[in-house]
Amino acid sequence: MTGVTGILLAAGAGSRFGGGKLLHPLPDGGVPLALAACRRLRQAIEQVCVVVRAGDDAVASLFQHEDVCIVTCEDAAAGMGRSIACGVAAMADADGWVIALGDMPRVSLATISGIAGAIGFGAPICVPVFAGQRGHPVGFGSRFLHQLIALTGDIGAREVLRAHRDLVRELVVDDPGIHADIDTRADLERLAPD
Repeated sequence: MTGVTGILLAAGAGSRFGGGKLLHPLPDGGVPLALAACRRLRQAIEQVCVVVRAGDDAVASLFQHEDVCIVTCEDAAAGMGRSIACGVAAMADADGWVIALGDMPRVSLATISGIAGAIGFGAPICVPVFAGQRGHPVGFGSRFLHQLIALTGDIGAREVLRAHRDLVRELVVDDPGIHADIDTRADLERLAPD
């Protein structure tokens, strides 16, 4: 076992954004969206794996000097579930995984650390909650390895959460960043400064 590992999903095509979403610079500093999300995850968790889409060399190159593991997902077009499966399979010896999204650069360091800490101390599943609503990232303990690597489709790990709702620990946070995902250019314009 290697402790809790961060999995950053950066394999989406960004079609609603008009393409190139993960490479797009943030308005407050020009750091590409996915790179900002990666650096925040890496600040909180020592071992991070970034999942990229096969053939997306531009996105993969963002992470080459970030001291992270880069995993290529050959069938990322099959949905977020496949990206999760690729990342978890690559880090199968971890004690658990904090699954974060490459288009959510505003999740606070405290939130990520809190999720990782909960999983590290034995919570089976941990989700952050702000203003009564769940958000990202989501943590899973190692007991869910086989369910996570079997995921397909675009609903991510929601089916695992539904099947084990009695095992979900909610971490209440003061962090609107857990809901601030960037799907469109309008979302980026509305993004609060860090």
